[in-house]
Order: sequence, then C-alpha cells, then structure tokens
Amino acid sequence: MKRVGVMKAGSVAFGVLFLAGLAVVGAQQKPQAHGNMLQMMRGIVYPASNVVFVAQDDPATVKPADDPSTSPNPLASSYGQWLAVENAGVALAESANLLTIPRACSNGRQAPVTNADWQKFVQGLRDAGMTVLKAAQTKNVDRITEAADAVASACGNCHDVYREKTPQQGGVKARCTAS
Repeated sequence: MKRVGVMKAGSVAFGVLFLAGLAVVGAQQKPQAHGNMLQMMRGIVYPASNVVFVAQDDPATVKPADDPSTSPNPLASSYGQWLAVENAGVALAESANLLTIPRACSNGRQAPVTNADWQKFVQGLRDAGMTVLKAAQTKNVDRITEAADAVASACGNCHDVYREKTPQQGGVKARCTAS
C-alpha cells in the first residue's frame, strides 16, 4: 500500500510541475510588439505590397541581379520573379497577425486592435495576401493585377479610417483614431 501512495504522490507532483511548466512556456510565448505601427508597415507591409504592384508588369521578365543572394530587390533576388510575388502574398497574409498585436502608432497612440472595424480591415489584408499567393502560383499577370487591386483596397479601407487625417482632423497626431 505504501508504494502505491508514493507513486500517486509522485504522479500528482509530476502533474503539477508539468502544468506549471506549461504556464511558464505559455507566458513566454505571448506575442509582443517590437516596433510601432509605422515601423511594421514600412518594414513588412509596404515592401511586400510594392512587390505585388510591380509584378503587374510580369515578374518573369525581371533579370536576376548580378549577385542575387545579396540583392535588395526581391524580384531580382535568389528567390525572385514569381516566387518573390508568392512570398509577398505570404508576408501580407502573415502581417495581418502582427496587426492584431497591441502596439503603439508612430504618434504614441495605441493601435485600435480590438475595434471591430480594425479586425475587419485586418481580415481584408489577410484575404488580399492569400489572393496574391494564389494568383502568383498561376503565374498569370491578369490575376496579379486583380490581386494588386485587392491589396490596394485592403490598405485603403484601413487608411481611410485610421491613417489619412487632414489638418482639420488633427493630422498625424490623430492617426489610429476613427474618422
């Protein structure tokens, strides 16, 4: 009997430690913003969008750089042409996840990540990114043109509400507030 009690206690202790370990791991993996909204847009969304917009002129015609492994131009890099467009679509879709992490805007205001319209705009960007990916996989310029329109619309929908502020609306200081 004594041995069963020790085993039970050991099992309970192991279970408690296991759950405590999961809690610590979960706490360590909480998404965290490392840049403000403007930095995230300029570093990820803007470059990926530009790849899509330029791809309307057929990325298969882009000549690889002299050293594709160090090219700052995604279309002329080692992973260039249509693959660069696919990657841009993935970057746009994945950046939607980053847009749900609480972070400051460039003016210090918190991005309204819990607002229903913000979440709708984020989903629009995610969908546009997936449209780009699927279009790039077909290697069809007409489909890329349609996908580029989806990206422009997704960006514009959010910018019209949260970014583009006239001086009468408060200018840059009013960014990240609804119109």
